[in-house]
Amino acid sequence: MEIVAWIRKNIEILLIGFLLLAVIFLGWMIVAQKSDTLRVAFLNVGQGDAIFIEHRGVQILVDGGRGGNVLSTLGDVMPFWDRSIDMLIATHPDADHIGGFPEVLDRFDVEYVIESGNVSDTGVYEAFANAIVKEGCEHTIARAGYIIQLSNSAYIEFLFPDRMLEEVAKWEANTSSLIARVVHGENTFLLTGDAPASVETYLAGLYGDRADSDVLKAGHHGSDTSSATVFLAATTPETVVVSAGCDNRYGHPDKEVIDRIEALGAELLGTCEEGAIVFESDGESIVRIE
Repeated sequence: MEIVAWIRKNIEILLIGFLLLAVIFLGWMIVAQKSDTLRVAFLNVGQGDAIFIEHRGVQILVDGGRGGNVLSTLGDVMPFWDRSIDMLIATHPDADHIGGFPEVLDRFDVEYVIESGNVSDTGVYEAFANAIVKEGCEHTIARAGYIIQLSNSAYIEFLFPDRMLEEVAKWEANTSSLIARVVHGENTFLLTGDAPASVETYLAGLYGDRADSDVLKAGHHGSDTSSATVFLAATTPETVVVSAGCDNRYGHPDKEVIDRIEALGAELLGTCEEGAIVFESDGESIVRIE
């Protein structure tokens, strides 16, 4: 009864307080929507990939790691009240890239899902496919040249695969990885999934200077099957990010890959050692947010 009496006595103060909180929240949302900053966060999901992209209120998750780890890491880069993600991009159907997506689709409202068209007969992929149907989101197969326009100054451009669906569907999963440039003004992030050296070499010859990037996500978690010397030379990244679990059984990142990156003069960052690795771009420069 004392609590009820106190609330009645202070009802105007409480209402003013709630109103101020609402105004602050609304102001924060307006600022977030209008900000031209591009944020790219390489999440720490253990042995797997998960990359969160945000620009002018648009939120995209590229890969979802394995299992439910991605949910807690999303909490580090999204406000607790936010229960929507505009788009999920599955680079390829391996469990350490799509395993967390069913839980994301269950917990968040998702509008679009993009895949390479390469599928798997595993239970993990079946759970992902069923979750897409249950969510009822729009489902698209991306190809080279497909562009997601985030704003006048920012977009995501897919560079690979560049073949027909019937061919890509027959490829080994890693080879089918979606490869994309995230471009904001003069800044570029290059995301490569688990693409092997053969695909990297092909892209280096095909795109030349267009493959240049400021931040490169090392292919296949730093495996020696990726990060070919010719590809690193074509992309000339200032920073290379390795998304891999600590003391993983694959030995990622491979020492040869580390040596190649260091020989290039690029900074090497790993999610194992650093946790989530977050960058912000204003279109002219990229800064790391720690």
